[in-house]
Amino acid sequence: MKIRIFLYVGMLSALMTGCNLNKQASDASGTFEVDEVIVSSEVPGKILSLNIQEGSILTKDSIVGIIDSVPLQLQKAQVEATMSSLQEKTLDVKPQVKLLQDQIQVQRAQLNNANFEKARVERLIKADAATTKQLDDINIQIDVIQKQITVNEQQIKVQENATGTQNSSVLSEYKPLRRSVAVIEDQLKRANITNPINGTVLTKYAMAGEVTAAGKALYKIGDLSVITLRAYITGTQLSEIKLNQQVKVLVDSSNNKYRDYTGTIIWISDKAEFTPKTIQTKDERANLVYAIKIHVKNDGLLKIGMYGEVKFTPAPVRSGTGGPKGE
Repeated sequence: MKIRIFLYVGMLSALMTGCNLNKQASDASGTFEVDEVIVSSEVPGKILSLNIQEGSILTKDSIVGIIDSVPLQLQKAQVEATMSSLQEKTLDVKPQVKLLQDQIQVQRAQLNNANFEKARVERLIKADAATTKQLDDINIQIDVIQKQITVNEQQIKVQENATGTQNSSVLSEYKPLRRSVAVIEDQLKRANITNPINGTVLTKYAMAGEVTAAGKALYKIGDLSVITLRAYITGTQLSEIKLNQQVKVLVDSSNNKYRDYTGTIIWISDKAEFTPKTIQTKDERANLVYAIKIHVKNDGLLKIGMYGEVKFTPAPVRSGTGGPKGE
């Protein structure tokens, strides 16, 4: 009789354990990853400072280092000096124009006198007190003065046009130089190493005192506050999930237990792929699977590369706690 009782108890215990194992079995599994940003130098030069360490938490838009900008400052000064010299190459047409205008004023005064003399001679001719030759001489004089005035007016226009053309040719170099200054000023701003996102420094590639090149990696950073579980499901499981669906994420803990987290599905692949060798799906016979990404709020215990399991219909979750595996 005792043997039968022990046998029944053993069978019942095995049955309950099997039921709990099936209850705890996950629908998918995968590993945790994070979106990483590799911060590179935007200008070449010597790294004067790089105030970061692996594990440092940085804020977005903070200045974490400086590239030597003295060569850029010298280039800017050289371009600005060239811009200043352009003004010395331009011509001032005002003195020449003023001289011609003064001559025109004198000639107009002479013209007025000649017209007055012409009117007087015409009256004398009517009184038979002057000859027509005198009138002809005055008309010739008037014509000469008028032509001189016309020539001087045209000369003013020629001087203004010639000087304007020459100055335009010189000043045409000003705009490209101004743009060169703007480019250098932009490079000077980029000499400050600006952190692009809030996150944790994952890897540091350079040190202060080294000479870097544009595009060379300085450090890698990632936001670990929300970590992503990349898991794989079979085609038959696609109908069980949707975007923004909350799921239960299980992570191995000590003493044969799980830590439970709540996750949100943020991405479902629209293309099937072959099952990765390191991934086990609910149906291990499946050759083709679909990748999904699940955002999980990190309590500081989740790490990149850590293994995680997913259940699509989670029970109420208490983050960071859980029962023994198989319970």
